[in-house]
Amino acid sequence: MKRWTIAMAAGAVLGAAAAHAQQVTIRWGDVVGGTHPSVQMIDRISAEAKAKSGGRIVIQSFPGGQLGGSRDMIDAVANGAQQVVTEGAANFGAWVPSISVVEAPYIWRDAAHLDKAMNGPIGEEFNQTLVKARGMRILGTTYYGTRHITTTSKAVRSPADMVGFKLRVPENDVFKAMAEAWGAKPTPMNFGELYLALKQNVVDGQENPLPTIKSGKFDEVQKYLVLSGHIITPRLVVVNEAFWQGLSAGDRRIIADAVKNGIAWQNAELIRQEGTLVDTFKAAGMTVITPDAKAFRDPVLAKVPRMFESKWGAGMVDRIQAIR
Repeated sequence: MKRWTIAMAAGAVLGAAAAHAQQVTIRWGDVVGGTHPSVQMIDRISAEAKAKSGGRIVIQSFPGGQLGGSRDMIDAVANGAQQVVTEGAANFGAWVPSISVVEAPYIWRDAAHLDKAMNGPIGEEFNQTLVKARGMRILGTTYYGTRHITTTSKAVRSPADMVGFKLRVPENDVFKAMAEAWGAKPTPMNFGELYLALKQNVVDGQENPLPTIKSGKFDEVQKYLVLSGHIITPRLVVVNEAFWQGLSAGDRRIIADAVKNGIAWQNAELIRQEGTLVDTFKAAGMTVITPDAKAFRDPVLAKVPRMFESKWGAGMVDRIQAIR
């Protein structure tokens, strides 16, 4: 009886240790606020992974730049201090120079074109390069929306109205080159600083997709919405490669499936919101301007692709635009 009791106790200890060893905790950061579909996506992925793992996989969401700005979080994922980040593709250009092409102005026909490219051979090339160069893996590509300009006090109808205009852009060279092609003065800035910068007139305006404008409350401090539609933006869900390979095959499958399902929901929700938000902004008092799209497109296409061809790789733009 005594031997049986000891054996049972030892088995319970080993069982508890094994269960503890199987626990997986993931810190997942994003710069956008908690009401944005990108963050709601994380919550949905978390719920699915927890349910399918019997509670072993716990995904902790850190929206609104709680873990730092874009570059801070990418560095943290690369170093393993943070496991996952959702971030703009061009921000990984330091290790995969060609990847910034996916945030190039006027390169995508629509969200379906973007999805097909990033889930095909081109996207896999980017992924393998990022794994080898910096130990990070792309788990999926999300549709972040079509970007438009907002301004604090100036009605912008053509690039002539943007000469000297202080336009906040993300911290990457493609966006800066685009702003300069319009004659604007690009002002790179962390997303978390943007609302206050607009309110205090540190910058004259910004550019983002409609759902981001709404979740960031930029409509509270901006008078004009200019429907320029200059970039269809992808964002990447990126995981630390050493962490990913340290998971069991079963846990990788649970997380990968949850990410796939979460991205599908987020993309559909963003498209749904884009269909209603122009009217929402009008009702809230914003003045909506539909500019001449060609006037914005031509100076950018005349300058930006030529500037970045060596970085993107000869023929990369043609490869992307040939995808049907």
